[in-house]
Amino acid sequence: MYEKLGNFIDGEWRTTNEIGQDVLNPANESVLAFLPHASEKDLEDALESAQKGFKIWRDTPVQKRASILHKTADLIEERTNQISRIITLEQGKPLREAKGEILRTIETFRWNAELGIENLENRSVLRPNGLRQSVRVEPVGAALGLTPWNFPAFLPARKLAPALAAGCSMILKASEETPGTAVSLIRALYDAGVPDGVVNLVFGVPAKISEKLFASTIVRKISFTGSVPVGKQLAGLASSGLKRCTFELGGHSPAIVCEDANLENALSTLTAFKFRNSGQVCIAPSRFFVHRSHYNSFVDGFVDASHSQCLGNGLEEETTMGPMSNYRRIESMGNFVQDAVKCGAKLVTGGKRWGNVGFFWEPTVLVDVPDQSKIMQEEPFGPVAPIIPFDSLDEVIEKSNSLQYGLAAYVFTQSDNTRELLINSLESGGIAFNSAAPVPSDLPYGGLKDSGYGYEGGIEGVEAFLHKKLVSIE
Repeated sequence: MYEKLGNFIDGEWRTTNEIGQDVLNPANESVLAFLPHASEKDLEDALESAQKGFKIWRDTPVQKRASILHKTADLIEERTNQISRIITLEQGKPLREAKGEILRTIETFRWNAELGIENLENRSVLRPNGLRQSVRVEPVGAALGLTPWNFPAFLPARKLAPALAAGCSMILKASEETPGTAVSLIRALYDAGVPDGVVNLVFGVPAKISEKLFASTIVRKISFTGSVPVGKQLAGLASSGLKRCTFELGGHSPAIVCEDANLENALSTLTAFKFRNSGQVCIAPSRFFVHRSHYNSFVDGFVDASHSQCLGNGLEEETTMGPMSNYRRIESMGNFVQDAVKCGAKLVTGGKRWGNVGFFWEPTVLVDVPDQSKIMQEEPFGPVAPIIPFDSLDEVIEKSNSLQYGLAAYVFTQSDNTRELLINSLESGGIAFNSAAPVPSDLPYGGLKDSGYGYEGGIEGVEAFLHKKLVSIE
């Protein structure tokens, strides 16, 4: 069963606008539902509603806010099977991956609920002249969250939960390609007792919505997850109003397999992560640098793992890799592979669309990939793996840091000295050693260079929605 879609404004669902778009199932290209877009009036009402909701939520006791977030997590947990199925229907990932995403969504709401009870700021200083100075922490105002389609539950939760824990209201502009999941989250929040206006949900043409909402003085804080080009455009829009921003943008993550690596562990970890969600993960390993002593064995192992993937509808139990989310990704994969081969790379396996119905792409391995090829310069965001040999750590550090991306990195080594060298040398928001550690709820994560700025997760994720006011009393 799929959700009835609409925009949620001031505690009411608006479902009647005839302007909108069909939502497709990427596994078979069938139409799941019609998604009405928010009108100009809807957006104006959402802004007014968020302003009104902020005044209510700001003055709601912290314990009450935390209780509602806990109840939201409870409701999402009760509805895990239903929401997971919606994720698979509209996004394509296998059902077990969708259920894993829901578990992380629940964890996100629970952790932020617990943090909301804590006193984040308790500094008070008595000066020699009798002046007492302290810090008053307060929510910054109405916030705007913009999220993509690859993790349609977890990524909205990463914005909604800390904003609400801090006392902010939020307008969520979720992806038009995965709206049912966002609708499910908003239903859970509202059923948990979030007051009217505190959370609003809108859909539409992204550029038009951004232009309208970014221009409003009501919006005080913006949190965006998406591509580097779109992030740069939005940063330009935000600059005119000097709005606070958190941007998590794209990555092109190096995976470094050192000479002393446990090859079996490196292969099992990296192949599993690379083909998760059909490679549509911003922190997925996407440039594989392998010491020459392991290179041939690593390539053979990666090809074997590619052949072992079972492509199909994510609702089918045997499926290990579902479709890509939309046809644009199929075109993009084709362009990456064609350009790499043209530049001199060798296609070892895959390299083409799978079947003629649904947006499936074969797991693909490329070797002898030149540095100037497109796939070595731009985020592929798909199940295409370029594998490159290296001979020295200096060489691989230079190549890893050569791009303007800086989101994630992965290293496989048994050496403490190598680990410390790479921790200090790699320009990355996060580094995982001998593992593919997930993004946590209780610790901050953020990108460097073109991969964004600001942090989500941990205390820092909540503080992004807070203002610290200096209070001085004689």
